[in-house]
Amino acid sequence: MTIQEKIAALQQQVNDIKAQNAAELEALRIKYLAKKGEITQLYEEFRAIPKEEKAAIGAPLNQLKQLYESRFREMKDQLGAAVAAATPREDLTRTPDPLELGTRHPLSLVREEIIDIFSRIGFTVADGPEVEDDKHVFSLLNFAPEHPARDMQDTFFIEKTEGEQKPTDVLLRTHTSSVQTRVMLNQKPPIRVLCPGRVYRNEAISARAHCFFHQIEGLYIDKNVSFADLREVLLYFAKEMFGEDTKIRLRPSYFPFTEPSAEMDISCDICGGKGCSFCKGTGWVEILGCGMVDPNVLEACGIDSKVYTGYAFGLGVERITNLKYRVKDLRLFSENDVRFLRQFKSC
Repeated sequence: MTIQEKIAALQQQVNDIKAQNAAELEALRIKYLAKKGEITQLYEEFRAIPKEEKAAIGAPLNQLKQLYESRFREMKDQLGAAVAAATPREDLTRTPDPLELGTRHPLSLVREEIIDIFSRIGFTVADGPEVEDDKHVFSLLNFAPEHPARDMQDTFFIEKTEGEQKPTDVLLRTHTSSVQTRVMLNQKPPIRVLCPGRVYRNEAISARAHCFFHQIEGLYIDKNVSFADLREVLLYFAKEMFGEDTKIRLRPSYFPFTEPSAEMDISCDICGGKGCSFCKGTGWVEILGCGMVDPNVLEACGIDSKVYTGYAFGLGVERITNLKYRVKDLRLFSENDVRFLRQFKSC
């Protein structure tokens, strides 16, 4: 078979070659265009052709090679498109590192659980500013200017001067009771609110104390509200939060804005009240302070204490979280250590 006949035969075959995958395509390339391929061998034969005949054969031979190269590019593009269509499209804007889903912060989990428990019995949520004034944080809550109770809380004060007037005390609230005073000033009884929020006190940071933490305070004012009502509400909360077998104990205490005042303990759910290292052998764990709203507070906020009575209570969210999840170091709540936060994925 002459070289011209071989070129003609390969020209007829070019449209019949097909490849189903990359391996078949590579095999065809080797067959026709590799060092020992059929078209490459034709160029070897072309070298032995007399000079006067090369012009007539060289052009068809080059056209044949270009035809096969074009056909291979076409098949390669088709295979690439098929693979791309079958492969899920990658998001090229994503980081190359694996992305982990965030988790709920334990304080947020407990805060929402507490709010949910009290919302079932009619409490609504009230909010107020964290930067407050002396009036709402102390004066309206029965703290006299020289009252020693002001020393019970180490306050972050900010001195604010307006024009030539004397400095006005501005401070970071030490308790969310300031929200209660704002509600009493602006709302007529009956009042039934929860006041959650962050509070600040000038304390040394340690495993058991921090300069900021979170509180939830409750306030209920209406006609004929009694201490028995307060006890039943707190018993309901303790059972819902810590289990049906939980018992409570109220001990006399002192707060300037409630009279009588008490601190509430719950039975230790680790030892069942028998005494352990967690409850220091007493069988009880303190969780909150409470009491009947002092008549002076009601009157200062424009509520007739002869007609209305009420109770208030306040608990620390960190304290409840410690009891629920056995967290021993308060600093873990604000350090953003992902190793700590990952433990609450299933919550």
